Amino acid sequence: MYEGIHHVSLVVTDLKKALYFYEGILGFKADKERPQFGFPGVWYTFGATQLHLIVNPQGKALRGTDDLDSRDGHFAIRVTDISGLLKKLDHFKVPYHNKPENKTPWHQVYVCDPDGNLIEFNGDRQSDSESDL
Repeated sequence: MYEGIHHVSLVVTDLKKALYFYEGILGFKADKERPQFGFPGVWYTFGATQLHLIVNPQGKALRGTDDLDSRDGHFAIRVTDISGLLKKLDHFKVPYHNKPENKTPWHQVYVCDPDGNLIEFNGDRQSDSESDL
């Protein structure tokens, strides 16, 4: 009956800062199909799942903090090149919590967006050494 997560929506308070983070730093590409809702926002698609950023200047991230705590509420995006992601985060001086060895079978990296929304990026541990070849 359930096919999977269709989308995750995040509240952002400053679209310019959010676009710089998601597009300028992470390299996400905005969908052109977002309807005109009467309020600003942007959609991104990864496989069959979408990420929706919804601008609400009075909104607050559900967490209320930008602490990097992997036990806090978050969503995860699968990546094919963890090493490349880490290099990008280092280049832009984005703080992250790197967990290459953990109890899961994948390498995890946690970051916060400008509003404190926690994001896990994960990928195969094998991709760490392969991407450095």
